[in-house]
Amino acid sequence: MKVSVWDTYVRREDGKTMHFDILVPHHLDDQSIIFNYGDLYLSQKPFKTNSLSTQECKLCHIEQATPQIIEDINKKGFSIIEMENCI
Repeated sequence: MKVSVWDTYVRREDGKTMHFDILVPHHLDDQSIIFNYGDLYLSQKPFKTNSLSTQECKLCHIEQATPQIIEDINKKGFSIIEMENCI
């Protein structure tokens, strides 16, 4: 399965910037759906953050999904890769 990788940066309430990727099936290009996935992920964090917008979340590239990413997408429609300040 090919996935689109949306490179995402979001400011936390403590001033740190979160960096994570939102991965979705490559044919999905509706930004409102992708932003909703990002907001859903952020709502599960124990700290507050800004909302997503086109300035914080942009299509980066398309890549081949790993089995874990495919499993996540089949369960929830998306997958997240956490990179910086996500905990």
